[in-house]
Order: sequence, then C-alpha cells, then structure tokens
Amino acid sequence: MAQTTRWWWVRHGPVHNPERRLYGQSDLDAHFPDEQAVTALAARLPRDALWLTSHLRRTHQTADALIKTLEKKPAAGPDAHAALAEQHFGDWQGLSFSELRELGDDFERIWNAPGATRPPAGENFADVIARVAPVIEDMTARHAGRDIVAIAHGGTIRAAMALALGLDADTALGFRIDTLSLTRIDFVPQGTERTPGSLRRWRIEAVNLPPLPPDACE
Repeated sequence: MAQTTRWWWVRHGPVHNPERRLYGQSDLDAHFPDEQAVTALAARLPRDALWLTSHLRRTHQTADALIKTLEKKPAAGPDAHAALAEQHFGDWQGLSFSELRELGDDFERIWNAPGATRPPAGENFADVIARVAPVIEDMTARHAGRDIVAIAHGGTIRAAMALALGLDADTALGFRIDTLSLTRIDFVPQGTERTPGSLRRWRIEAVNLPPLPPDACE
C-alpha cells in the first residue's frame, strides 16, 4: 500500500531589510540572531528526511544552520531547485515601498491584483504556482512515503498551499508565512485513509508554526 509523503516547509531565516525593499529573488543573506529559535525549529523536523532548498543562498544558509544542530545529519546535502525560488518581481525588485508607491497607477493596479498581473519583466503569483507545483508533484511521486524538508520562501510555501487546497493565486496569497516558520502538508494517496476529504489527496497538518511555543517567546 502506498504511504503518506510528508512535506515539512520552512521559510528561510530573517534577512536584513530595514528599508523594506521588495527583495524577491535578490540573493540576500539570512541572519540568525536567535539561536534558541533555530534549535527549537530543528528539533521539530524529522531525522531521516530528504532536504531541498531553492537556489538562493538564504535557503542554503538556513538549511546549514538547522542541520548543524542535529545529532543525526541528513545522509545527503540539500538538493537545490531553482523552481522553488521566491517570486521574481522584475523591474520592481530592490525598490522600497515608498519608491513603488511613486509608480502611481501601475503599482496600485498590479499590487491589488497580484495573482494575475505581472510587474514589468517579472512574474505574477499564478506563474509562481505554475513553476512550483510540478516540482512538488515530481518529488512526491519519486520519494513516496518519505519526509521531505523544504527550506524555501513565503511565496513558494503559499504556492504549495494553493496546490494542496486547489486555491486560486489571489486567495493563496492570504496565508501569512513568517521567517523560520514551519508549514506541514502531507500527500495521502487515494484509498489509503477512510476519512472525510481523503480523496483530496493533500492534508494540511500545520501552517506558519513559530519556531518556539508562545510561552517561550514571552
């Protein structure tokens, strides 16, 4: 009987962005000022898992920081997939929100309908879903029954939610995905569980869990 495949989605660590620039696929570094949070997040992850990242270094750095805390390291290093990258904002990438607002109607039009409308030379969110979904489906088929830890981006994880729940692009953007948060999505082969909704194939276990329990953050 086919087994459930478990996706453990982690958004990369915080980036230094005091000017609130739209960084998208800009290759920024992640920073880890809270070592306790990294250790606590790593403790939630499965020990015998396949690890994935995007091609951007903040996901590699986050994977490295998490793996360093594990007594049992993954058998192989994280496998990088460019298709798991954050949304590319084209000509807008690197602009601050004050600079974006100076674009006037173009900014308002695209920002208010990001699912279908693209920034100049960039992607809309439907494009992100279209490139992320095949990777998820391929890895799920190739590694059925495994735990897959995917260190990725807010947009990537929202795209995974869109695939799992059959959401349109604008609706999927409603999920909040914080840095160093954990989102768990399982693929349940049809017929393996007799529970309501099992024919959907995907099951949401958790969304945007913080690395530490609330009482530890007080």
